[in-house]
Amino acid sequence: MSAKKINITEDVILPRGFRAAGVAVGLKKGNRKDMALLVSDESASMAGTFTTNQVRAATVKLCQRRVAGRKGGRAILVNSGNANACTGAQGVLDAERMAAAAAELIGVDERTVFVCSTGRIGVRLPMDVILPGIRKAAEHLARDGGSAAAEAIMTTDTKVKKCAARFSVDGKAVVVTAMAKGAGMIEPNMATMLAFFLTDAAVEPAALQACLAQAVDKSFNRITVDGDRSTNDTVLFMANGLAGNRPLKPGHPDWAAFSEAVSALATSLALKIVEDGEGATKLVTVRVKGARTAKDADIAARSVANSLLVKTSWAGEYPNWGRIADALGYSDAKVDEEKLEVRYDDLPAAKNGLAAGTPLEDLKRVVRQKAFTIDIDLHLGSGEAVVYTCNCTEEYVRINM
Repeated sequence: MSAKKINITEDVILPRGFRAAGVAVGLKKGNRKDMALLVSDESASMAGTFTTNQVRAATVKLCQRRVAGRKGGRAILVNSGNANACTGAQGVLDAERMAAAAAELIGVDERTVFVCSTGRIGVRLPMDVILPGIRKAAEHLARDGGSAAAEAIMTTDTKVKKCAARFSVDGKAVVVTAMAKGAGMIEPNMATMLAFFLTDAAVEPAALQACLAQAVDKSFNRITVDGDRSTNDTVLFMANGLAGNRPLKPGHPDWAAFSEAVSALATSLALKIVEDGEGATKLVTVRVKGARTAKDADIAARSVANSLLVKTSWAGEYPNWGRIADALGYSDAKVDEEKLEVRYDDLPAAKNGLAAGTPLEDLKRVVRQKAFTIDIDLHLGSGEAVVYTCNCTEEYVRINM
């Protein structure tokens, strides 16, 4: 079975045994939903990937400990509007109180409750708002609560990011559902972004972790909006096994298809994050080939994707390939100017480090599109990499003032 045959939908179809809620508790202005709760009726295998930022939110530290503890998972509690980062020992205690409160309300071991936060850094959580909010979320848990939960995790996002896939494992119907938030402070390097995957497939814990890590590397680690890595980046995966299949792991006949489906969902969410980048109006794919190594290709692609001069030229819809050459040249990747080739979609902009002669108006038509690709060939080796990014507009500055 190939993941190409698996239909990816824009729904939040909760797998068997999962309930969800998304409610407004007063953390964000305007009575917007700001707390989500995802609950499995049975113990689930847990996997997670986390920010590599040296400054990590209290919730990241809690989740890392609990994933490593292998106690399984029963719930994920998420608040938006406050990151609970740079809040010291008290922040850790507050995160633990959140988990304990949720655990008591749904009747589970608090060590099986995972907590995530997103929002402003350096401000303590208002626990007088949080704790009643957790009760409200628990009271609203429902089988059809997935869309509300996906909305509640948003911060500066303008669009809800969700998707799902249905397929079979061992002849058993399986659902994988995923949701994410993220629009600014985005260059996850694990992995401000959060993502949650839920499935009723049975998956061995070590295999689930490997599957998630591989999917994240192909997706969330391939995107950048502004080059900033958050204190809170977290991706969690719950697999409760209620589909009744033999536990998935490498060697299982359906393992490859399951892994490919998870990667496809992760890529779908990652692209939604870039498309919804703060102030962004264009989705740009930067592909580099011909680098000395894959590492060099990655460095070169990220240098272009994060260059403000390049990103503002896209905002102005001007195909300034010279800025791309400049960004490649100051990167730590090996670049030979006389071998450099740059294309906008299929149109050559530079060859051997010189203008390729394509009429400017033809190149402008490419950059006017809402989505286009920059293809770069360094002609130095076989290393390849791809990064998904966006333009940078005045609106990005206004959002982040």
